[in-house]
Amino acid sequence: MVLQFQHYSFDQLSMPLLYSILRVRQEVFVVEQDCPYLDADNKDQASFHLVGTDDIGDIVAYTRLLPTGISYPDYCSIGRVLTTKKARGLGTGKKLMRHSIDVCKTLFPGYQIKISAQSHLDKFYTDLGFVATGETYLEDDIPHMAMIYSKV
Repeated sequence: MVLQFQHYSFDQLSMPLLYSILRVRQEVFVVEQDCPYLDADNKDQASFHLVGTDDIGDIVAYTRLLPTGISYPDYCSIGRVLTTKKARGLGTGKKLMRHSIDVCKTLFPGYQIKISAQSHLDKFYTDLGFVATGETYLEDDIPHMAMIYSKV
C-alpha cells in the first residue's frame, strides 16, 4: 500500500474531507472500540489534521495535531490517532506517528509533545520515543497513560 500524507488547518479542510475524517474517527473510536463519546469537542478548529490516504484515495490513517495550550498548557499534542482495518498490520501506525512527530516539530518548534495513549499501546509509543509519565487513568472507560516525546 502506497501512503500519502497531507496536513491541513481546519480552515483548509473541504466539507467532503471533513466529513470523511469525522466518519473514519467514528468508525474506529465509536463503532470498533464500542466507546460512545463526544468526538466533536471544539478542539478541531484550532488543530491541524494529518490525513494518510492509500493509492485509491481512501483515508487509512489520521491524527489530530494540537497546538500548545489546547489540550495541555505547556505541550503540543497528537490525538485521535487511528489506522483503519485495511491499513493495520502493515506498519502504517508507525509511519503515521513518525510523520505526525515531524509535522509537530515544524508547526510547533521547540515544544515537547504530550499524548494521552491507550495503555495497551505502551510499547508502540515507547518504541517511537515517548516516555510514560504519571499513573494510568480512565478516559472514556479505557485505560490511558500520559506520555511525552521530548526529542525536539
